[in-house]
Amino acid sequence: MDNSGKEKEAIQLMADADKKVKSSGSFLGGMFGGGHHKVEEACEMYCRAANMFKMAKNWSAAGNAFCKAARLHMQLQNKHDCATSFIDAGNAFKKSDPNEEAIKCLNAAIDIYTDMGRFTIAAKHHISIAEIYESEMVDIEKVTYNPNLHTYSLCYSVLGLGKRGASDSPQIAIEKYEEMFPAFSDSRECKLLKKLLEAHEEQNSDAFTEAVKEFDSISRLDQWHTTLLLRIKKTIQGDEGDLK
Repeated sequence: MDNSGKEKEAIQLMADADKKVKSSGSFLGGMFGGGHHKVEEACEMYCRAANMFKMAKNWSAAGNAFCKAARLHMQLQNKHDCATSFIDAGNAFKKSDPNEEAIKCLNAAIDIYTDMGRFTIAAKHHISIAEIYESEMVDIEKVTYNPNLHTYSLCYSVLGLGKRGASDSPQIAIEKYEEMFPAFSDSRECKLLKKLLEAHEEQNSDAFTEAVKEFDSISRLDQWHTTLLLRIKKTIQGDEGDLK
């Protein structure tokens, strides 16, 4: 079957799933039971439709279908499956124009993982958001001063995951943000990043830890930032210590 056939099949599956969702909340559905089972079936159908849309390279439709599945998983109290569907939706949206939708979906998944205490997984998907922000920085005219944007992008760069691939790319990123957003230069976040970058370049884990402790004594770092910074620290001469 060609891709157009897959897309038509996906559209039909979406329509059938919508009907199941509606009937699951009907008077007869509630009276005679089976509503929960219908929601589960609809959820599975949305996921199947999403994967068909992916085969047809209709990324926006795939993202929307995964979002519908995620919302049903939440209704069914399947938190892990809900987060997974939001991640799938985010990854689909990343391949289409609305990166804003991708960020919303990834943030939804992060909230669920954080609520579940899965901080390492949450941190991983913060990096995915950072990658989106980093790619958007290519077009400077689209960028406005946004704390989330420079925090994600700079964490991404300091991790050494920048697309430029040069060893000095984190420093270049910091300089670029300072040029674009003069207010950022005087921020505690910027000063922290410079200290972390210097410590990382010198492979000085003690200096890295001290910079984190100094920042944390004034502005408490949340769990995902701590996890992320610990991950960076462990790249310094195979350091296995903590940050506090």
